[in-house]
Amino acid sequence: MPTPVIAIIGRPNVGKSTLFNRLTGKRAALVSDMPGLTRDRREGEAELAGNAVTLVDTAGLEEAKRGSIAERMRQQTETALKEADLVLFLIDAREGVTASDKVFAQSVRASGRPVIVVANKCEGRGGEAGFYAAFELGFGEPVAVSAEHGEGLGELTADMLAALGLQPVARERGARAKEVAHEAGSARPIRVAIVGRPNAGKSTLVNALLGEERMITGPEPGLTRDAVASDFEWSGRPVRLYDTAGLRRKAKVTDLAEKLGASDAIRAIRFAEVVVVLIDAERPFEHQDLTIADLATEEGRALVIAVNKWDLVEDKQKTLKELRETLAQRLSQVPGVALVPISALGGRGLDKLSSAVLAAYDTWNRRVATADLNRWLEEALARHAPPAARGRRIKIRFMTQPSARPPTFVAFCSQPEALPKSYLRYLTNSLREAFDLPGVPLRLNLRKGDNPYAKRK
Repeated sequence: MPTPVIAIIGRPNVGKSTLFNRLTGKRAALVSDMPGLTRDRREGEAELAGNAVTLVDTAGLEEAKRGSIAERMRQQTETALKEADLVLFLIDAREGVTASDKVFAQSVRASGRPVIVVANKCEGRGGEAGFYAAFELGFGEPVAVSAEHGEGLGELTADMLAALGLQPVARERGARAKEVAHEAGSARPIRVAIVGRPNAGKSTLVNALLGEERMITGPEPGLTRDAVASDFEWSGRPVRLYDTAGLRRKAKVTDLAEKLGASDAIRAIRFAEVVVVLIDAERPFEHQDLTIADLATEEGRALVIAVNKWDLVEDKQKTLKELRETLAQRLSQVPGVALVPISALGGRGLDKLSSAVLAAYDTWNRRVATADLNRWLEEALARHAPPAARGRRIKIRFMTQPSARPPTFVAFCSQPEALPKSYLRYLTNSLREAFDLPGVPLRLNLRKGDNPYAKRK
């Protein structure tokens, strides 16, 4: 049986070579912000759940004069399109669907090949609008990825297997044992950032988790200046831990080294997958603690609150109850955040912290089946129907989850601009409760229109 051929097609500079490198597992194609760097189509071998496939990286599709280099580049791309068994049509989600994308979509559609629209550069919130706009291309639900950061590739792989009619292939037992050992050694670690105010005990906590004096600690605030990464295992899962500089209010930060350390800590939050906000039990939930937690949730990161120096608290039950009440009030946008009392110096509570971090990470990655989402939506609408606007009932017809990390949902609504925020909060809270999504940011966006999968007359 011949190896299936997958062609990566799209405008210049949408990330085709980056995706090609990511899927082949090699830096075979040159990558740069300079558009038009790739000229010839480049082939590479890849594996999708045990199935061998051939990937083809192509030059960017663009209008070109006859006889020009650009025209010859386009001819190379069109040849790849004709020979492909599957086409990955890339768009830049941060730029949205351009006029060129729509023109080239017609060429891809005319080829008659199966097509998956890939909305690249979807890390953070900058690509959300472009992702939703990709429905306009008429190829079905797009796949949100970040080729540069390796996000969304699991969903893309599953869609490619389905489009090619392939099933995951089980390996020979002996070979599989070696492969499992290799994967265990090379699995990408969960990125966890420890952040908080100066002198909350971040470096002491990192040392306790690592079981060694890796970080300088002491009573002086601000000993840590840059984000330091350390690899270790939590409950058999690889973790990369980032100890960061203490974050103070901007007005109080005057020293250059502290400014650099603070910016490095903020970068660590943006780079992390789970953020542990470490607070001091003797001075809990000061304004800066909540500001840091807000920043983490704005960046879409899973969140855990660790209360350090718990051994110094006298009435532990009363204090824990008060802290949970304060957390529920002051961080209401992400209900259910785990609150874990610890003593970094004494090494107590670290197992509970480990469990909370791994649970938050798993929730952050959770996906909900479209059928389950729409059954829930029907029940939620029946319990509490949307209000009328300008004499017309607002209708919500369909919902899907375009991405996880954090869980992000889109509902198709007849009048999205008229739906009250209070009703959107009702849907969000009900969704969080129904599918057990505590302690992570949850995004519910509205799009005007009907069910995009319904057959049109």
